[in-house]
Amino acid sequence: GSCVAMLKEKGYFEPLKRYLTDDRPFFGICLGMQTLFEGSEESEGVAGLGILPGIVTRFPRSLGLAVPHIAWTGVSPMLRDPWPLETPSPRCYFVHSYRVPMPAGGHAPWALACSEYGERYVCAVRKGNCVATQFHPEKSGQAGLDLLQRWLQGRPVGLKGVAAEAPQPDMVTPLPPARRIIACLDVRSNDAGDLVVTKGDQYDVREGGQVRNHGKPVALASRYYEEGADEVTFLNITAFRDLVLADQPMLNVLHDAAKTVFVPLTVGGGIRSYVDKDGKKYSSLEVADAYFRAGADKVSIGSDSVEAAVAYYAGGCKLSGTTSIECISKKYGRQAVVISVDPRRIYVRDPA
Repeated sequence: GSCVAMLKEKGYFEPLKRYLTDDRPFFGICLGMQTLFEGSEESEGVAGLGILPGIVTRFPRSLGLAVPHIAWTGVSPMLRDPWPLETPSPRCYFVHSYRVPMPAGGHAPWALACSEYGERYVCAVRKGNCVATQFHPEKSGQAGLDLLQRWLQGRPVGLKGVAAEAPQPDMVTPLPPARRIIACLDVRSNDAGDLVVTKGDQYDVREGGQVRNHGKPVALASRYYEEGADEVTFLNITAFRDLVLADQPMLNVLHDAAKTVFVPLTVGGGIRSYVDKDGKKYSSLEVADAYFRAGADKVSIGSDSVEAAVAYYAGGCKLSGTTSIECISKKYGRQAVVISVDPRRIYVRDPA
């Protein structure tokens, strides 16, 4: 709904619809795929672009699965000509709460590929020069980059028309979600003012009087990505408490990391409401806005989440609508907010 509203507000809705109707090249990602359909349960009564038939629906609660679906899951081509996908297709990064149901009979000329999360659903579509995916190729590592490159190079000479849209004769079951490898980097400034990756017990990161320096944040993030990490998390353990927005070094780290790391980026530390030294107030949402604009896919909330939980139980288990978790997830979606928990071992005399 908000996507269609923005397209209409900017005067892009009808021109985009004409562009797609004229079979011009288009690649849609996630919401960019869902908007191609006639409508969505997410915003009932709001018409989509209508390039493809059907209504986008939410994963049913009867499946008993966590929603949103966030995972690296297999993609199986459904058409004889899988372009721009490949066969066998690798796992790709998904993050969504709504999906396109499988077409009647399990096949449609526009249903390019499927995936599974409790049930099978359409995860990629193709109609002429219009291609779209529910998953995020730009966050699916080299496999996603290769897919985008094949689309940019154009459709090769080969199957056309009805033959290309025939069912895949040897369609395989999509691979199940993979176990994930998430590289977590504690970042802080050293005594020289440079941002470094460090480690320590209870944030005691000094050794021999100096901050432990395991390397530069962007360089290490790129290295871990190349070695196979499927997500990178930056935790700002100093939080730059008086400079969260005015002079935030982590913004530069995110901006530079996003140029070479093509998997999800999460950032935590300092995502809270605060008052600067001049007495100006900033909300946690404003801080999150800056992180997302710099390249973050998710924000990780620590101390604010504890305060939110305390207030929730104190208020009779009712949401206030004002916590950082609620405000950020309302604007960016539930998948954009994660909670970080620091476990601590405490010895007691009696376990009871």
